[in-house]
Amino acid sequence: MLKCSFTNMVELDTIKHPIILFDGICNYCNNAVNFSIKWNKNKNLRFATLQSELAKELLAKYNIHSYSDSIVLIEADEVYFFSTAVLKIAKHLAFPISILSVFIIVPPFIRNAVYKWIAKNRYRWFGKREICIVPDSETKKFFLS
Repeated sequence: MLKCSFTNMVELDTIKHPIILFDGICNYCNNAVNFSIKWNKNKNLRFATLQSELAKELLAKYNIHSYSDSIVLIEADEVYFFSTAVLKIAKHLAFPISILSVFIIVPPFIRNAVYKWIAKNRYRWFGKREICIVPDSETKKFFLS
């Protein structure tokens, strides 16, 4: 089993920042995380891989079943999946990326169909890693254990 861990620990009862759970072996997902870190205007987003123990604890805390084909956003004690998570994350990113959040008006069944099509093909199109990314010292502070 793939294990991903970093040094930043978090107490589940003291979550202060939005947390993004992502597929740590997906090249597309890793690139999206790097993009989000670069464009995060308030530097408030935190990240953990879906393969991590923290993700398992968070998913259990919120009584969520496996979402291996979805990015998961936990923000203000609310949990978002699929395209809704992506669009809510966009609100945290700097202009002009933040403009993408207006697509929340598109009905979820349309947005999620596109999201799920990309998720289904992400390994084939972008590849996957055998191990999770190891962030450099500058970005490591955004990753949770």
